[in-house]
Amino acid sequence: MWLLAVILIVALLIPVVAILVDSPLGKSVARRMEGRVEGAPPELREVQRKVEVLESEVEELNRSITGMRDELQFVQRLLEDPRRKNPSPPV
Repeated sequence: MWLLAVILIVALLIPVVAILVDSPLGKSVARRMEGRVEGAPPELREVQRKVEVLESEVEELNRSITGMRDELQFVQRLLEDPRRKNPSPPV
């Protein structure tokens, strides 16, 4: 009997939730969760766009620096290995 009651409650709540989500209140909550405000001034939107551009540039710089570190380590190993493998013969 309890199982039937739970199934009935869930079945009745599905349309109620759908109506609430599609309502202006639900859309407003979604925008706030998204971090976007519909009536935001243009200056705020411009600042948000600039921040996103700067974040992407910082990520690109981090990838570039990581690549350069790897290349530097590779070159250092190449320069050090010949000395270790072929020591100079005694005179």
